[in-house]
Amino acid sequence: MQKEIHGFPFKAMGSACEIVIASTQDRPELASATQAAIEEVLRIESKYSRYRADSIVSRINAAAGQFAVECDDETWNLLQFAEQLFDLSDGLFDITAGILRQAWDFKQAIVPKREQLEELCSRISWASCEREQQNIFLPQRGMEIDFGGFGKEYAADRAAMVLQAHGLQHGYVNLGGDIHFLGPKLDGSSWNIGIQHPRKKGELIASIPLQQGGLATSGDYEKYFELDGQHYCHILNPKSGMPVRYWASVSVVGPNSLIAGSYSTIAMLLEDKAIDFLNATEFKYLAVDSALEIQLKQ
Repeated sequence: MQKEIHGFPFKAMGSACEIVIASTQDRPELASATQAAIEEVLRIESKYSRYRADSIVSRINAAAGQFAVECDDETWNLLQFAEQLFDLSDGLFDITAGILRQAWDFKQAIVPKREQLEELCSRISWASCEREQQNIFLPQRGMEIDFGGFGKEYAADRAAMVLQAHGLQHGYVNLGGDIHFLGPKLDGSSWNIGIQHPRKKGELIASIPLQQGGLATSGDYEKYFELDGQHYCHILNPKSGMPVRYWASVSVVGPNSLIAGSYSTIAMLLEDKAIDFLNATEFKYLAVDSALEIQLKQ
């Protein structure tokens, strides 16, 4: 019997990734489309990586406090999207907040000194960045932008577009848990996606059946440490520099991965205001608080 579901694993953006295609075509016939999609993910990683000196993000950051940098259309559109997220979150989703990683190392159980966080927070200010005619200027030396808050989700959507352009309509792109669904299985049934239990590694707390659109989860369990009975995670409030604590994880189903991931992160940052924020949307969600109580909108 011919295999109808084909998985194409790869690594990108520091994550284990996979393209899954349901098709009656043989695997070699799918290779061209899937390779093109993987190359699109790698293109985005290269273009926006803060680890590459030649990336547009690194060039913008290197020019901070000195001069404006002209952006191409793709980058400018992402900056405009970042502005929408900043406004939507009351300033909590701020792409200049990545510099807080200079204080927090989640491989070591050390809470930074308040003075260090205050100094870094003084350089976090998307509102002060000057943006005009596709030029961006970061007004302070030491300021940085970082697309890490939605880069994988954007890449998942772009990879899905490549697959669709090759005529593929059944399957999904999964970039480290940020997923874009092309369409259902060949028999019309849904893909059943497990949601990681935030406190039990390798176990699921729920599963969500999906056919199209995006699914993303933000949680406090990927990068964290425990100290003196407190849980410190990598999702940081840009106003205080401290980790969020209210939610263990928030999963959102949206029209694409970019929206799903951005809204799940905003919900984590909003803490006790998240449910009102999510309920004001039409999106389904599954939110698990720090006491492991679940709130669900189907």
